[in-house]
Amino acid sequence: MTEPGRHRPVRPEEIEALRPDSLEARLLGKRATMGRRDVSRSAQVSLLSARKFWHALGFPIVHDEEAVFTEADLLALKAVARLVREEELDEETALAMTRAFARTTDRLAVWQTQLMAEALAPVEIEAALDEADARAVPDLIAAEASALKLADMADALEPLLIYAWRRHLTAAISRMLADADPESASQGVRRAVGFADLVNFTGLVRRMTERQLAVMVQRFEALCTDIVTAHGGRVIKTVGDEILFVTIDAAPAAAIALDLVDTMAEDDLLPDVRVGMAFGPVLSRLGDVFGTTVNRASRLTSVAPGGGVLIDDALAAGLASGSGFETTALRRRTLRGIGPVTPSELRRAAGGRRTNPGEVHQ
Repeated sequence: MTEPGRHRPVRPEEIEALRPDSLEARLLGKRATMGRRDVSRSAQVSLLSARKFWHALGFPIVHDEEAVFTEADLLALKAVARLVREEELDEETALAMTRAFARTTDRLAVWQTQLMAEALAPVEIEAALDEADARAVPDLIAAEASALKLADMADALEPLLIYAWRRHLTAAISRMLADADPESASQGVRRAVGFADLVNFTGLVRRMTERQLAVMVQRFEALCTDIVTAHGGRVIKTVGDEILFVTIDAAPAAAIALDLVDTMAEDDLLPDVRVGMAFGPVLSRLGDVFGTTVNRASRLTSVAPGGGVLIDDALAAGLASGSGFETTALRRRTLRGIGPVTPSELRRAAGGRRTNPGEVHQ
């Protein structure tokens, strides 16, 4: 009997379904039968415009004689061309929108294939990987099982993807309108920006197997995401041992930072975390944030002690009128690339309550 969450080896009659053209037909609707000229002619766009669209999707150059395009590719190109033709968008903006979809869904697809391969890896392979470095790709049994499983689930997962995008689009529009309000627009976009990174991560890399590191990083990212979103913050990005998050107000940022410190300290798998935060104007671009405020938060993180939180004076001032937090100004110091800063140590006030992200999601 197959263990829950695992998968039997692929049967011989299922091998045909794993061929690239079979998977392509299953996921994209039909097999690839058209070349570059066929698609551009049918979509009534120039070869140059078709090539720009294909590159914006993140795919390499193809030769005219290669039949690599499907009906789905043609429909997508027609949809983008229609937006430009009807002057809903200029070509540059349409390609930028396409690039945004492509970069996001590329990471999503890779992430999901890895998750599925891990979930379906045979037990004996899992045991072996606990004692040795993980390979760059899963074993053949898990890879084949994952391919079939994901192809089976694609139609069921697609509505969730659309729902998540519309939900996040709604939230993004709301933030944009709030930032553009006359009362706040004069100050620009202002955010509390925080970095949290794992202490002594470089030393852990030398001592742990790749498999163990992957498990640790995945747990770190999952816990951080739960904590940040529980307080209404946004995870901007994660890079291995570090996470960048933002909030609109100071108090949620403080709650996030202290919950991160407490949660990591109590977790047997993860080392301590240190957090640096700053408040001020930021430049938001391509889903990321930039500017002096971001740099200041990063530099504060690099000098924060393990298990500690350092904030700049602007964030400390924003917390002064609230309750639940205490700040202690430290000696003035010069941060590389930033200049003189008077950091403050952030702590939870006596009687202050920690938020359990699990409670928020129940």
